[in-house]
Amino acid sequence: MATGLSNRDIAEHLHLTVGTVKTHIGHLLAKLRARDRAQLVIAAYEAGLVTSPSRSDRR
Repeated sequence: MATGLSNRDIAEHLHLTVGTVKTHIGHLLAKLRARDRAQLVIAAYEAGLVTSPSRSDRR
């Protein structure tokens, strides 16, 4: 999610149903008291779970 994947993309990547992905995201929202996916992405960056791509990777 932090890399911009949709629920469907996440489901395909992890071999889950879209419903399961939505459930997990809902649990993350509740556990982290986040308002939306954007806040979850911020939390992932702050926790060091993902890093921003280097400028050369963005091309």
